[in-house]
Amino acid sequence: SFPDDAKGLLNASIDDPNPVLFFEHKALYRSIKSDVPDNLYNIEIGKGKIRKAGKDLTIISYGLAVHWAIENAMKLKNEIDIEVIDLLTIQPYDKEIISKSIKKTNRVIILHEANLTGGVGAEISAFINELLFEHLDAPVMRIASLDTPVPFSSNLEKEIYFPINRIEEKIKTIIKY
Repeated sequence: SFPDDAKGLLNASIDDPNPVLFFEHKALYRSIKSDVPDNLYNIEIGKGKIRKAGKDLTIISYGLAVHWAIENAMKLKNEIDIEVIDLLTIQPYDKEIISKSIKKTNRVIILHEANLTGGVGAEISAFINELLFEHLDAPVMRIASLDTPVPFSSNLEKEIYFPINRIEEKIKTIIKY
């Protein structure tokens, strides 16, 4: 989601004795800028970060969708106190940070850029339903891209395919539940 994390995770991937698949998001290269330390450092694989603390709702995300979550959390900050979790890695993902957050907020949205069906969000949702169900005050909600091929038109991709325009409505729906 952020350049400094990408560097730390890439270093950790290189140093890991096991095979690691490291996926880079091309759109983030051109859209997100921040300072990256010159020194050599690693970020632990499998550990997430809380990008924004909150008490009313947890949004779990990774990659570009973390920025969508933060934007919506800031937009709604006077109405809803949203916690945003950046998973950083999707296998393994940080079950501990998810558990602590859900026990605090009791509501969760899983937001990702990939298709809804068969995505990482479904796996995280299953984990939450199996092990954290008693801490939920509303059903787990997922927001993801449509289960269709990605449109060639960038306007269709942004306005229809990606879930950007559906996030605020889902947040308000889960809070009212």
